[in-house]
Amino acid sequence: MSDKNKLGLLSICLLGVNAIVGTGIFLLPGKAAKLVGVSSIGVIVFDALLVILLALCFAEAGGLFKKNGGPYVYAREAFGEFVGFEVGFMKWAIMIIAWAAMAVGFPTALKSILPAAASTLMRNIIAISILCILAIMNITGVRISKIVNNVVTLGKLVPLIFFILVGVFFIQGDNFQPMQSVEAVSFTSFGSAALLIFYAFTGFESIAVAAEDMDNPEKNIPLAIILVITGVSVFYILIQAVAIGILGNGLTASEAPVADATAKFLGPVAKALVTTGTLVSIGGINIASSFLAPRSAVALADDGFLPKFVTKRNKKDVPYISVILTTGLTALVCLTGTFEKLAAISVVSRFAQYIPTCLAILVFRKRGMKGSFRIPFVYPVVILAVGTSAWLLYNSNIEKIIFGLGGLVVGAVFYFIMKYTQKK
Repeated sequence: MSDKNKLGLLSICLLGVNAIVGTGIFLLPGKAAKLVGVSSIGVIVFDALLVILLALCFAEAGGLFKKNGGPYVYAREAFGEFVGFEVGFMKWAIMIIAWAAMAVGFPTALKSILPAAASTLMRNIIAISILCILAIMNITGVRISKIVNNVVTLGKLVPLIFFILVGVFFIQGDNFQPMQSVEAVSFTSFGSAALLIFYAFTGFESIAVAAEDMDNPEKNIPLAIILVITGVSVFYILIQAVAIGILGNGLTASEAPVADATAKFLGPVAKALVTTGTLVSIGGINIASSFLAPRSAVALADDGFLPKFVTKRNKKDVPYISVILTTGLTALVCLTGTFEKLAAISVVSRFAQYIPTCLAILVFRKRGMKGSFRIPFVYPVVILAVGTSAWLLYNSNIEKIIFGLGGLVVGAVFYFIMKYTQKK
């Protein structure tokens, strides 16, 4: 791929922001307040610290490898072929499910201003159309995806930045007074809130997946991860604080807190603009998913765990077979209508990538491997990251854990089928 078509640091950062910031940021304040009230600010800080710990591990791992795959490559190099495949398979599956959720999420959000989008037929038509348009856009070349991604990312951030900068002048200090006491927030409720809100931070690990399409990945991936996570963390905390300051206890009953808070100080027109921002946000994640999900399949195919034809590239150096395959599977998930439950399970399943990556850092250090970035105080960072992740899983619903492990079982079966086929 020519240098002009590769992603530079700015584009990588915008891709990362797009992969993280989505509908969760617009719904986050209300969801958090329902669980732990004003203490939700503390929950966000907690999650931000955990994500930064995880991001540090991904940053060091990302600086060691240039090849596509991200967590899959890290796990394979550290723990062997089978563990690597399991992580890679889960990564691809999670990205397909998440993309399907966002594709169907667009007409779901659209129905507030276009009631016709509420019907099942129209919802499916809109969702499949989005998938097809993005697939065509990807096949024509990364540069087109990059330009649209950058524009959409900046566009969806405008209403959120506006909400913070203007909303801060309408904060009422009294709204912070009825804060739930520390005694009222148990470890269980705090953990449940942290696990739910953590969903709004997921996606940072996707930055390292398409390394071969990035300019100077050993240097840019670690730097981009740290910049993106730090920026998004501050962003979330500010939005939560402004929403509480404007809506107070009313925040717990709000289904669209950012839009409702905006309407309170600027009226219905401003609320409509924020709703439009929600649609742009969903569209942005669709674009990021359409670029990243096919690259996960390519990484698996490169090592023989998916058919070799999946790696085929066109004249634009785009893995078009993988784009078509991934888009087709995503379309099927959209049509089944079961993606919502699977998307919830993906929150737990993502730790199948996070924990192995953290542990892999210790293996790489023992081997003396050095990249463009090294974690300071590596042992405390890894122990805290893995321990806190395990604690969050402990606070998860048992059904989600079972289905998450079920995904690993499916991956294991697929792995041995492919190995048997190769021997034949």
